[in-house]
Amino acid sequence: MSRQFAEAASTHHSRGIALCLTSMLVFASQDGITKFLVKEFSVAQLLMVRYWVFVVCVVGYLAWKGELRGAVRSKLPRLQVVRSLLALGEAAIFGWGLKYLGLADCHALFAVFPLLTLALAGVFLGEFIGLRHWVAALVGFVGTLVILRPGFGIFDPAALIPLLAATTFAVYNLLSRRISQTDSFATNMLYMAVIGAIASTCFGIPAWQAPTPVQWGLLGVYAVAGMTGHLLLIKALEFAPAAVLQPFNYSLLVFATLVGLLVFGEFPDLHTIAGGLLILAGGIYAVRAR
Repeated sequence: MSRQFAEAASTHHSRGIALCLTSMLVFASQDGITKFLVKEFSVAQLLMVRYWVFVVCVVGYLAWKGELRGAVRSKLPRLQVVRSLLALGEAAIFGWGLKYLGLADCHALFAVFPLLTLALAGVFLGEFIGLRHWVAALVGFVGTLVILRPGFGIFDPAALIPLLAATTFAVYNLLSRRISQTDSFATNMLYMAVIGAIASTCFGIPAWQAPTPVQWGLLGVYAVAGMTGHLLLIKALEFAPAAVLQPFNYSLLVFATLVGLLVFGEFPDLHTIAGGLLILAGGIYAVRAR
């Protein structure tokens, strides 16, 4: 009986891993489209389109499920607003970084966010951080320095953009952890969609440029890809726990590197590869040290 249970769990975990990997591929593809679109449009316009598709889908789904009225009520509405703005800000900052850096460079630096979340949780939430976790954070920090190479005369200030996005996302994760203790998933999604749509519209309308039919198609794929990636990741968590899936989230860096190479002809230099591997090693070690 235990053997059958173990085999069933293994099968479920395999499905979860496959869904997780697929979601990372979708996210990498979305970032490739973003890198192409930011050459023609402002990041604000892209996010406005993305969030309005998001809000229509979320509101429609919750109304269909009969959960819309209940989802509006939050025990922490102010934190919900701040969290939603952080999510929007992270997407805006990362999209801005894609204007100046390659996909691999952006994702290699952004991959440090789990370690930033770990460190911030210890400082601001008072969570116990063991020696192994601090070692993992140190390894990730060294990897970041390898990529940035400060003091060698070749430091690119644009490299700070994905680091800012990673820091923003780390704070977003901390707030998500706090809010999820009191509010439902439906409430979290509704606030993120509505607040994001309102805020992005405030900046998107003044920067609006009329897209061509082909560009409208890309904008549609860009908006749908973001939701598809998140849905796949949520579905993956139904088959496997987060601790099992976390190391596979780092496949996003691999997929982003491949998209950058195949679509844009970008190939990361040895420092980016070495630093990215150190960041990945630190992140995976932090997960295994739990």
